[in-house]
Parts: sequence; C-alpha cells; structure tokens
Amino acid sequence: MIEISGLHKSYTVAGKQVPALNNIQLSIPTGSVFGIIGRSGAGKSTLLRTLNLLERPDQGRILIDGEDITFYEHRKLLALRQRIGMVFQHFNLLSSKTIAENIAFPLRLAGQMNAQQRAERVQELLALVGLTEHADKYPAQLSGGQKQRVGIARALANAPRLLLCDEATSALDPETTQSILQLLLDINRQLGLTIVLITHEMQVIRTICDQVAVIERGDIVEQGEVAEVFLHPQHPVTRAMVAEQHELDLSWLSGLRHPDYRLWRLTYLGDSTHAPVLSRVGAETGVEISILQGVISRIKNTPYGQLVIGLRADEDTAIRVLKQLSAEDVRVDVITQQHLQQEAA
Repeated sequence: MIEISGLHKSYTVAGKQVPALNNIQLSIPTGSVFGIIGRSGAGKSTLLRTLNLLERPDQGRILIDGEDITFYEHRKLLALRQRIGMVFQHFNLLSSKTIAENIAFPLRLAGQMNAQQRAERVQELLALVGLTEHADKYPAQLSGGQKQRVGIARALANAPRLLLCDEATSALDPETTQSILQLLLDINRQLGLTIVLITHEMQVIRTICDQVAVIERGDIVEQGEVAEVFLHPQHPVTRAMVAEQHELDLSWLSGLRHPDYRLWRLTYLGDSTHAPVLSRVGAETGVEISILQGVISRIKNTPYGQLVIGLRADEDTAIRVLKQLSAEDVRVDVITQQHLQQEAA
C-alpha cells in the first residue's frame, strides 16, 4: 500500500515560488494498476517522480508499506530505487549497447548477481516481453513498441514491487499502444506488482487501470474507481476529458422540449449491459421508450453501456419506470436543460 498525505512541491522560477503539487492525498492499493491523468503541466510527472524521490517534496508524507520514504538518504535511497522500476516515454535506452546489455545494466549496477545469473535473468525478461530473438540487436534496429518492451524489461530487472510508467505509450501508435497496455496488464497479473502510470489519455485509463486520480494545476480534483469516474465524472476537467472520447454528445438534444418529454441517461455495468432491460421495462410499464444515442464498450475487463433515452410520461408513470430500471441494476441520471446548455457550451 502506498499512502500519500499532505504532499506539496514548488519550483523556483525567475525568483518566484511556483506550486506544482498542492496537498496531495492518495491511497494506492498493493497490486493495483493506478492511473494519474491530467493535461500537460498539471503536475502528474512531478507527482509520479516523488514516488522514487527523483523529485523530493517540500512537505508531506509518502508511505510505502508503512515506511515514510521522504526521510531516506543516500544508501536507503539507492535501495529504494532498486525496488521501484520506471518506464519512460522516450525509452531512454543506451544506443551503444545491445538489447541484452540494456536489460542487464541495472543488474550490473546492483552488483548482486554474477555474470551467469545476470545472463539467465536477462533471458527470463526477454521471454516475458516477447523479445527473445532480439537479444543481440541494438535499439536503432527495433520499432518503437519493441524499444518500449526493452524499457519495461529493464525496469523489471531487479524484481521491483512497484512499477512507475511515465507516459509510457504516448510516443506510440494506437495499435502498438494496445499491445504495450496488454503487456503491462499481463505483468501486473503474473507478478502481482503495483503499477502507477501517468497519462493524458482517458483511453489508456479505461483500458488498464483499476483506480484513477485526475490532477489539475497541482490539485487532485477527482479520484475513485475508473468505472465511476469515467461514467459519472463530477469535475469539469474530468467531464472535458471524457467528452473527448466523443461517445455521448448531448449538445444536439437541446431542441427537444416538451412538458412531458423526459431525457434520461442510463448506465449499465457488468451483466446488465447485454440484457434486454428496456424491452422488459417498456412491456411492464406500457411506456414507449426512444433510444436517442448509445454506446456499449468495456472498462478494463468490465462491459458497460450508456444510453440516452426519451419518453413521454407523467410523474407517476416516470417513477414506475425509474423503479423498474433500478431493479434491473441500471443507474438513471435525469438530463436537464442545464445539462444540455453545459454540453452546448
């Protein structure tokens, strides 16, 4: 478990103190994949780098397995960084070294294995990331995705308990991004290590993460389970990031006005996603329901659906429909004119 409390960090720019992190409070469960998402300059890289003290906070506590690492000095700091792997956006491979030598580099620095043990460990890691046949190549001979696989293998060399990913897929094309995310998921499951990643892409969060924190101007503005944050964003920054997925666009609905016409957003999660819920509810209540917009997809391993529906019903009938939908494990959010005006803006 990682516990972050009261974390502050500022930089001095042109003689002035510029805050980068403001009173950060986070709990990251052991063995989870935790995402930190934010725009450029929001503070996510600074926050990530405090976890291995590449950036020392000005105040606050970072507890890893109950021990506050902010007090660590040279010797303890070196030991800490051997237990924390880091994957970088632009790979940071040694161009004059072979792939095998790049992966072996942190093992040589640690000095805890002989040459034979290092060679065996490198072979294990090459197999893990699917690059066994590339051991004797150089970075320039590999694709971007292959280079990132080398970066992941190198980060895992000393069997860390925590893996930090600094925009690990932002330099890759969409197909390669998906393969790297799947590799990280496989590693998380096989090795049980905790992964903390930062990104500016909501698609990365929904593909791989269990929990997410949204950071804006050094503040955590929203956090929670990915499904809850993604499907029901509360903060304007989160809503804007979700809207960039272009899955549900409510702006065009602003012209649908009628005293008895109700607009609802339905959210299905898990087994109810593929069930004929609306058919059953319509048959049982006698209400005609129009599907105006919808999407079915997945958040990590969980299917979900969101529909915008319209129905004409008086108050009593609407309450009956709401009760029926709730009984089917469907969440209902009433779309008001205020919501539509916000979407249009």
